[in-house]
Amino acid sequence: MREELRPYADEAFSVVETAANEIGPRLPGSENEKKLADHMAEKLKEIGVTPVKEKFLVAPRASIGGIPYAGWVGIAAGVLMLIPAGTDWGVGFHGLAFFACLATLVWLVCSVFLYKTWFDFAFKQEVSQNVYGEVLPPSGKYDYTVIVSGHTDTSWNWKHSAVTKHMPGGPVSAFVKMGIGVVAFLFIFMSAATVFITELCMLTAESMTLSQLETLLGVVETLPDFSVALYILIPLFVIPGCFFITLWADKNPRTASPGAMDNATGIGIAYAVTKYYKENPDKMPANCRIIDFNCGSEEAGLRGSIAFTRSHKGEDILKNCWNINVDSIADKDHFQVVHGDTWQFTRFDETLCGMLYDAIKEAGIEKPGDIANPVGGCDSTPFTKAGVRSVTFAAQNPILTHYYHTFYDVPERFEKETVGLGLDIVLRVIDKIAAHENAQRGQTADAAAPAAEEQPAADAPAVCESAPENALFAEAEITEE
Repeated sequence: MREELRPYADEAFSVVETAANEIGPRLPGSENEKKLADHMAEKLKEIGVTPVKEKFLVAPRASIGGIPYAGWVGIAAGVLMLIPAGTDWGVGFHGLAFFACLATLVWLVCSVFLYKTWFDFAFKQEVSQNVYGEVLPPSGKYDYTVIVSGHTDTSWNWKHSAVTKHMPGGPVSAFVKMGIGVVAFLFIFMSAATVFITELCMLTAESMTLSQLETLLGVVETLPDFSVALYILIPLFVIPGCFFITLWADKNPRTASPGAMDNATGIGIAYAVTKYYKENPDKMPANCRIIDFNCGSEEAGLRGSIAFTRSHKGEDILKNCWNINVDSIADKDHFQVVHGDTWQFTRFDETLCGMLYDAIKEAGIEKPGDIANPVGGCDSTPFTKAGVRSVTFAAQNPILTHYYHTFYDVPERFEKETVGLGLDIVLRVIDKIAAHENAQRGQTADAAAPAAEEQPAADAPAVCESAPENALFAEAEITEE
């Protein structure tokens, strides 16, 4: 870390300590998430930047936070499948088990894996918010925008991960428990499908051909033995396995992650970047607008960045825009470029990924990581889908750890120097973006027709164009996605 940045590293780490130790867990749409958003808005005001607050509705448990629901559905389906097969009155219960599991699987794929918002209406909703503010160059004019983002919320406590802290095998037990849970759920789903479809066929046997009846009778003959197997496997395997799923994300807000690494570090670094340029306008790239974006409800399926990119679609704020998404800067041995989200089928901007990789090396990291996010998603995905050039910057062990999304994510676990190095790297990336933009304008300057110069607004205050005129703190209307 460059020595001149040390005061700003202190500022970034102060944000981390305030968020994790004073405010604490900040689940999506919670009062504590709002407290941190308001805190960052006040800090922007302190340095002369007008914050803009945009509220939106979020269903906190409609995505990854709702995984325990799948476990309870599996348990309920298991109980229903204990009703004897082959009876007229049992077909309805077996059908209920089948359709409940089928609906849950559809929801898991769409909302938990792909982060679609299609089923949010079916879950309890809360109010979340995005808070952002801009710093303009001394001239007041800009040709491009750099958004430095981090998310204000934290995750529910992943119980299976937390208990691995004192286990010699590390995360192995967590993988085993969830693996058993997944197999148990799929087993009861397939069992319900087999029994229910067979029972439906029995009800329509009168219209079948002789060969179809022979096939059906062969299946029906196995039902008693299959039922006996279910009587054994459901209490010994299915219910315990699905119970493991119910324990994945603890709904108790008091045991949720304090979010020091994930992602108070991103919030702190984004603010430190903003303060650095506000206090050092001579270091600000010419013709560049810097936006500090405090994003809400990332842990609820990227809902804050989705709301932001949807509400500002086609607006100036996303035109010729670059996004450096800072997410978890704590593990000094794992500085890395995240070049895409595997589950979201998203690849981030290759040019920006290259800039970040080079910046990490220039900051003294000999072998930076270059990975695709293997699980879930990050806020770069909605920006990328909105046409913004984006990359996610992380310094986090990419495997499952006892502190990722658990109550062990505290500031005492990592060093201020690591956060400061993250700040240094982000500033280097912004310089590279400026060089790229200058080169692009240089290539087209000779071909472009001269345009009349506007009067520079040297004394103009740094107010977001999307904020209402003369507003010190703008609040957008609450809108559903």
